[in-house]
Amino acid sequence: MSNGDVNQGRRRFLIGATSVVGGVGVVGAAVPFVASWNPSAKAEAAGAPVTVSVDKIEPGQQITVEWRGKPVWIIRRTEEMLENIEQLSPRMKDPESETASQQPAYITGPQRSLKPEFIVLVGICTHLGCVPSYRPEVAPADLGSEWLGGLFCPCHGSRFDLSGRVFSNQPAPMNLEVPPYRFDNDATMTIGLDPEAA
Repeated sequence: MSNGDVNQGRRRFLIGATSVVGGVGVVGAAVPFVASWNPSAKAEAAGAPVTVSVDKIEPGQQITVEWRGKPVWIIRRTEEMLENIEQLSPRMKDPESETASQQPAYITGPQRSLKPEFIVLVGICTHLGCVPSYRPEVAPADLGSEWLGGLFCPCHGSRFDLSGRVFSNQPAPMNLEVPPYRFDNDATMTIGLDPEAA
């Protein structure tokens, strides 16, 4: 075979093989690039928003999600729970949630929520950073007959109602924090974004 003769079969094979190797290389480079669009664990810990499905939470149920490395509680309150919150206002240290550092400006009043049935709280006691327990039952033996449901910190005994408001004369100096959040629709909320960011 002279230099002018070309093996067409070999040429097609080399072109095909080169194309396959090139295609694999492009896909290999694209996968990490596309994956980089999702927030990393470090970004999520630094405060990336967290979207949560809330439509399956039963009345009276509490769920916990993580935002900025902290536990965030979402509690779906019943009508009875909401009535008890109103009754407890005279016994609270900050009944109208006037300490601005403990909630966004759009969260006001005793219910401390965008929708009365849902409360969103950072689950860390404002005394020394322990994690309170969710105690929704009314008048349990260990908390007394005046307990109408709430959150109890086992470390030093601080008591909070089901709006995260601290009772008077407790070690905790402030109400539990309400993080920024918004409802995206009836089924989901995003923690870490204000409503105007919708």
